[in-house]
Amino acid sequence: MSLAGCTHPHANRDVLFQTSTIYALLDGLYDGNITCGELKKHGDIGIGTFDGLDGEMIGVNGKFFQIKADGVAYPVDDSMKTPFAMVTFFEPDQTARLNKPLGYQDLEKYLDQLLPTKNIFYAIKIGGGFNYIRTRSVPRQKKPYLPLVEVVKDQPVFEFHDVEGTIVGFRLPDYMKGINMPGYHLHFITKNRNAGGHLLECKIKEARVEIDYTGGFYMGLPEDDNFYRKDLTGDKQIEVEKVER
Repeated sequence: MSLAGCTHPHANRDVLFQTSTIYALLDGLYDGNITCGELKKHGDIGIGTFDGLDGEMIGVNGKFFQIKADGVAYPVDDSMKTPFAMVTFFEPDQTARLNKPLGYQDLEKYLDQLLPTKNIFYAIKIGGGFNYIRTRSVPRQKKPYLPLVEVVKDQPVFEFHDVEGTIVGFRLPDYMKGINMPGYHLHFITKNRNAGGHLLECKIKEARVEIDYTGGFYMGLPEDDNFYRKDLTGDKQIEVEKVER
């Protein structure tokens, strides 16, 4: 069955839908396997990348953007494809106000204290004002593709000061190793939706935190020879941590 025929997530909106695996992306499988139009059928909030590893994806309130290597956010056309992404329908189960300065590591600790368990999936949206934001994106790759850990060595980095915007992403359990990255994976986009990227660092001024508890997971896998023949065995967690940070 092709990805276009995957209808299971519609039975329950509290499902994290993912296409492909993080280990496949690490090994250079950057060719898109599902259109963004199809991806949107499975969620209105999400993160990922694009065909050829052409930038960072962020979806907020049903609108998806491509943050390319120039740091600019471009609206996503439904015909564009993604090799790796995760989305869900965002229906927050918990909200909180943050009125104190928090860096990235302190933010993760703060969020962990809000969660009832670390054994399910969480979609996270944090909107407000930030004293500082640092993000990155990745340039479109040409074949033969390099492994992701090599690509990110030359990733462009962007800094924002006194900016308003939204952080979007997920917290995944430890047992997701090999399928996705355990812990937090967050992207950022400015309030006017013109810039952003994969979140590397932040300092929150004041923000509204919304968390969606997500008890289901559905993964669609690529149906092509490159994926079928790729050796995805072994432990690549060190590589995962390098490319995410």
